[in-house]
Amino acid sequence: AIKALRDHVSQEIGPIAKPRQIMVVEELPKTRSGKIMRRLLRDVAENREVGDVTTLADSSVMDLISAGLGDNGPAGEP
Repeated sequence: AIKALRDHVSQEIGPIAKPRQIMVVEELPKTRSGKIMRRLLRDVAENREVGDVTTLADSSVMDLISAGLGDNGPAGEP
């Protein structure tokens, strides 16, 4: 499924847009108002320390994402 998604993006948008890594998660980090906190996703993707999570509706989501990243890494090409 992940390879199919990468191939689809490459074909529809172009090879330059093909994601290097794809990580399937149960839930995204959202604020109480429902907005996705992209800053936190960038922190995880770029191996930076995750910033302030006090505005998240459920801060355990970031723990699950970080644990998933640490266990077997994101899917994609090395």
